[in-house]
Amino acid sequence: MSYFSTLAPAYAEIFLLVMACIILIVDLFVADRQKSATYLLVQLTLVGLALITVYTYQPGIAHLFKNMFVDDLMSDVLKMLSYISVSMILVYSRSYLLARGLFTGEFMVLTLFALLGMMVMISASHFLSMYIGLELMSLSLYAMVALQRDSAVATEAAMKYFILGALASGLLLYGMSMLYGATGTLDVNAVAAAIKHGVANPNLLVFGLVFVVAGLAFKLGAVPFHMWVPDVYQGAPTSVVMLIGSATKLAAFAFVMRLLVDGLQQLMIHWSGMLVILAVLSMAVGNISAIAQTNFKRMLAYSSIAHMGFFLLGVLSGGIDGYGASMFYIVIYALMSLGAFGMITMLSREGYEADTLDAFKGLNQRSPWLAFMMLLLMFSMAGVPPTAGFYAKFSVLEAIINTGHIEIAIIAVLFSLIGAYYYLRIVKLMYFDAPESHEPIRIQPDSGLLISFNGLAVLALGIMPGWLMTVCAMAVQKSLLLH
Repeated sequence: MSYFSTLAPAYAEIFLLVMACIILIVDLFVADRQKSATYLLVQLTLVGLALITVYTYQPGIAHLFKNMFVDDLMSDVLKMLSYISVSMILVYSRSYLLARGLFTGEFMVLTLFALLGMMVMISASHFLSMYIGLELMSLSLYAMVALQRDSAVATEAAMKYFILGALASGLLLYGMSMLYGATGTLDVNAVAAAIKHGVANPNLLVFGLVFVVAGLAFKLGAVPFHMWVPDVYQGAPTSVVMLIGSATKLAAFAFVMRLLVDGLQQLMIHWSGMLVILAVLSMAVGNISAIAQTNFKRMLAYSSIAHMGFFLLGVLSGGIDGYGASMFYIVIYALMSLGAFGMITMLSREGYEADTLDAFKGLNQRSPWLAFMMLLLMFSMAGVPPTAGFYAKFSVLEAIINTGHIEIAIIAVLFSLIGAYYYLRIVKLMYFDAPESHEPIRIQPDSGLLISFNGLAVLALGIMPGWLMTVCAMAVQKSLLLH
């Protein structure tokens, strides 16, 4: 019994793996018209995961499986947010998937396996467990992008994502092997100790670091490793893009923290310079390219590239304030992204994908409430007060200014002003243009309730951001080993 109690920090992962296998088998015996039973089982699994995470919470840091797995406040907070994100994605997606014949057991199970990969990434404290989590998440996403087999665009997006993803995984793995060669260990904390005590090969360390940062930049979709983002966002089913654009970013944040901050903090002088270049290029290319887009999903893809640039500013500013601000930023970005893609799924119907800017023309005349929710989401993405996006940007800028990078903060503000144009263009289309169709918008009650919660949460967190900012700062402070 004592052995099982030592596994308590990993109960959530074990439960998810067991339930994913059970759902896979149960789905074989469920008729196509009864797929809502599988959907309900998945939602109950997510509720179970949340209860287990709360029940097994322990203050402090717990290590399992010979230091390959870590359980701390940051991992618990990010996992809870991941469960909420995946649950919201499934609610938004139900009607959309049904209309396209994608409301299948495969979609549900792949979503759960992608979530399992994210959870492993969030709690990984060893190069092997990091890589296993990353690949489990990535392989599930490659398959999900290609689920719409009769769509040439989706198949092309999946191929690009897979090939470029494999290349990035190779870069990351090669970088990790260099770090192993330099330090003689795969344990993140042991790597940090080896660097701190000067027993690591400095040339090999910097060489490995370049490959690791390149691999991380690809997973975040930062320039110049962003080539896959617009094509995957445009080609994949919107429900899958919603997963790629929200929950996976939470896991990527944890991955960056564990690797760069916990493991390679002593090399900050080297990696911060690389992050400056990645951040500035991402904000420049993302915001400028988004202006020219007519496809809303492609516009959000370039927007995500710009947002990742802003997120990296928080990371390179360092310290509790910087890392706390970047965690807050990524949480708010995930919430905004869920709402924006959720709106596309609700406006889409059988045989029609609401993924062009024209689909939002005259939305205020067709549904004033939905238009207002979209206005809040777009204002938040643009960083207009009093929405959460403004406070997220402000906290990152404050952190970067406090570290003396005033010129980078000015560049970030200028690119944010450029970015405001294409977000406010959506608001202009909704309120000042005539609708292309006067067909009433039919949405499920649960989706309508969720988009209302989503939009109002963005507003509420902008007015009262203090508690979430405190949670993020506390999670970082109690979890990261700031050497």
